[in-house]
Amino acid sequence: MVATPIGNLGDITLRALEVLRGVDVVAAEDTRDSGRLLNHYGIAAKLVALHEHNERSAGAKILDLLAAKQSVALISDAGTPAVSDPGAHLVATARSAGYKVIPLPGPNAAIAALSAAGRAETHFLFYGFLPHSAGERRRDLAALKDQPWLLVFYESPHRILASIADLTSVLGGERQITFARELTKLFETIHTLPLCEALAWLEADPNRQRGEFVLLVGGAAPLEGAGIGEEAQRTLKALLAELPLKQAVKLAAEISGEKKNALYELALAWKKDDGQEGA
Repeated sequence: MVATPIGNLGDITLRALEVLRGVDVVAAEDTRDSGRLLNHYGIAAKLVALHEHNERSAGAKILDLLAAKQSVALISDAGTPAVSDPGAHLVATARSAGYKVIPLPGPNAAIAALSAAGRAETHFLFYGFLPHSAGERRRDLAALKDQPWLLVFYESPHRILASIADLTSVLGGERQITFARELTKLFETIHTLPLCEALAWLEADPNRQRGEFVLLVGGAAPLEGAGIGEEAQRTLKALLAELPLKQAVKLAAEISGEKKNALYELALAWKKDDGQEGA
């Protein structure tokens, strides 16, 4: 499994070049695109096509090659094979047949975008491509709406406007979105703004709608009282009705065993919602 550049041909690893020069066959998602990469590095490899429409039939032929003790490298058009690209079925079949599958790490658009976006979130959920159909896309986004993690999507230039409109409609416009477009290429763009401004930003310049996109969208804001048990919340509310904030929090922590700081933040949030000031 050989990762290849997502744009800049200089991003290929020395190990990838060594393997591509040494294998008997290179299985490629698009033999024309991969042919240009191999020609650039003077690699005269035998190419066979393996893509989403023929993966099962081509995979069977590759297993025949492995049975004949030939070595095979799998590459996609760009990036890491089997990550939002064909290859997973072949890998599972080869492993089930007892063949060793060796990953060669390298370029990956999602990780490249995360490294340069400057986002503070420590956890992320990689979704990949959203569905083509508007209805299915909105359904999937609705299922992701309450997830607290940074959401990572891939998107094509043909659907970017429709996808951004649905992201805004379903998730709300308050979240921050980072566009990482044409990574490692001449017109690379990395731009962060509120989701409610994203569609206007794209429409302001048609060039911003071109190329392949990684979209980093902020997760759902934590709910008030998240992580604090219902019984502890009821105790805190009862005590706040009779006692000053700090005393109520102290007693609630002693009674419930919850952390005092978490209860204090929750009490402040409740008083803020009520238009009161805590003491």
